[in-house]
Amino acid sequence: MATSKSSTPPDETRLDEHLDAPSTTAPGDGPADTTDPDERASSATPDKGAAAQAGHGTVNAVVPVPKKTAAKRAGKDRTETYTALRPDGAEVTIVRNIETGESSVKDG
Repeated sequence: MATSKSSTPPDETRLDEHLDAPSTTAPGDGPADTTDPDERASSATPDKGAAAQAGHGTVNAVVPVPKKTAAKRAGKDRTETYTALRPDGAEVTIVRNIETGESSVKDG
């Protein structure tokens, strides 16, 4: 565990912003682990000197990357329509929304 002896370990692991001390992790998690599935890490240059002066044997070297937000779409959705055969040989029409990836199947 990468926390100091006087503090209690956290219940969940999240990426830390600081680069001059070890990252704090929940028991069993690694230093770049996170319990947030949307959180992404990027390597960074740690301050090894400050960490050493503070008595830390390791230092955090990853920071969270800002979360992506979807761009707002303007205009009509683009769709494609094509025919396909079901396993039983029946012809169906497939309509796929290119913008969202959603598909629908229509008989005949």
